[in-house]
Amino acid sequence: MELRHLRYFRVLAQTLNFTRAAERLHLAQPSLSRQIAGLESELGVELFHRVRGNVALTVAGERLLPIARRMLADADAARSEMA
Repeated sequence: MELRHLRYFRVLAQTLNFTRAAERLHLAQPSLSRQIAGLESELGVELFHRVRGNVALTVAGERLLPIARRMLADADAARSEMA
């Protein structure tokens, strides 16, 4: 799992829209979809329900979100500390 995957996950969890999340991340939407699918495969769980253009966090996604936020905050703190 890479920090960028957690960033992608966090933005998608905030927007609940692949197109808007991809725009915010400056990615193509199919690329974001592949990255999220890869993260889900690596973790062995679905993080988002995808139904007819609607996106919602699964229970696993809801559990991962605060962890991802902490990990990303810690990474930012480490960068700041080392600067």
